Amino acid sequence: MRRSLKLFTFLLLIFFLIGCNETIVVEEYVISSVDVVKVGEKLNLKTNIENPAWYSSNESFAQVDSNGVVTAIKIGTATIFASNNEKTASLDITIIKSDKIDDPASNDVLLGIDRIDDYLELFAGKRVGLITNQTGINSNYESTIDVLFEKVNLVALFAPEHGIRGDLQAGATAPTYIDEKTGLTVYSLYGATLKPTKAMMDKIDILCIDIQDAGARFYTYVYTMSYAMEACAEFDKEFVVFDRPNPAGAHLYEGNILELEYASFVGRYPIVQRHGMTIGELAQLFNEEYEINCDLEVILMDNYDRTMFFDDTNLPWVIPSPNFPSINTAIVYTGTCIFEGTNLSEGRGTTIPFEVIGAPYIDAYELAEALNALNLDGVIFRPAYFTPTFSKNANKLNAGVQVHVTDRETFKSVKTGWAMLEVIRDLYPNDFQLLSSMNRLTGTDYISKRTYTLEEQFAILEEDTNTFGLIREKYLLY
Repeated sequence: MRRSLKLFTFLLLIFFLIGCNETIVVEEYVISSVDVVKVGEKLNLKTNIENPAWYSSNESFAQVDSNGVVTAIKIGTATIFASNNEKTASLDITIIKSDKIDDPASNDVLLGIDRIDDYLELFAGKRVGLITNQTGINSNYESTIDVLFEKVNLVALFAPEHGIRGDLQAGATAPTYIDEKTGLTVYSLYGATLKPTKAMMDKIDILCIDIQDAGARFYTYVYTMSYAMEACAEFDKEFVVFDRPNPAGAHLYEGNILELEYASFVGRYPIVQRHGMTIGELAQLFNEEYEINCDLEVILMDNYDRTMFFDDTNLPWVIPSPNFPSINTAIVYTGTCIFEGTNLSEGRGTTIPFEVIGAPYIDAYELAEALNALNLDGVIFRPAYFTPTFSKNANKLNAGVQVHVTDRETFKSVKTGWAMLEVIRDLYPNDFQLLSSMNRLTGTDYISKRTYTLEEQFAILEEDTNTFGLIREKYLLY
């Protein structure tokens, strides 16, 4: 009898202790189970702990506010805790892929604009301006203009080079006009006005940018961004970057550091030709290194690996400018764009600009043989003939080479572009000519003056690349 009573007392004590343990109880919610939530969704947690403080073990995966509302940020796991110093309870939450985007294949990487619902509080009660063009779309092919027009108080649009719809050729400008679809005013930030004026900034409280960069120092979109950041700092406005991939790979960087004597709208800052950064990372570098000091927010991508080239992301490709048709263009552009500063055609007016380089005076087979003899990594030069429909040497048969990248990882675009320039100058000294833009494109005068041998140029590239790498490292987000 005593043994039975002791056993009953022991079992009752166990039951009491188990029953008193604090546990988190999850209310019914539209998810597959109480401890699984999809990226971008929210989960409302309740606990029987009085006046708890909520916190997450990993805010990069899941964040929780003071009311116990969890926001799933990206795929992974996090433990949510509720504690009042005396008692603590926890719940492990698994975050899985979102089904907001219809095409599962395009869900591998979420763009900054795909995560707008997680940041609506940032825009609440504010007049919003947007710098964008045709590349500003989410993973579901919806225009960023339309997304923001629906979700926030979008009041003004700002156009970079080539216009808000990408319909202007290089160097062309457009006046202020009204966007037909939204009825919003579109202000040009290319040509006479590079930096938003006070009158423009007075119309907004927060300025955003969502635009596809090319990964090159001389691509003007990033300097439109820098001028906008300066205006935000001057007029006390917030600046937001919806981040996007670097199409040429954000892990590969190379080039000489621009000398400020040759700063221009195709190179404002002392960075290398191929910077290997996302536009959000560049914004941070500009803001800190060059003391813009604006109120900056970068809305990160999800599931982005910086070793990805654009075609690894399964995101929709939209040409960022009229002569930038493909991802292959992005791979070579950071090197061969310097031929804009010569009398050779860089392939504008063909279907593969920057992949073909030539002129009427070149012997295609001679040039290909000389370039292939350099044994440059990751590239083969094939004799090529082409007739541009516009730009340099228009409607004339050009002979030259097509740059075939055989290994993206080992291919050094800048080194290749500099080598091509030197070989062509050696082979055709009487016909080759430099244009006035060369020093701005290369960020120096020692290329145009031929101050150094090709091997010495390569040594400068290596030294400057290493120097920039130390600066770049501080601003990497992925």
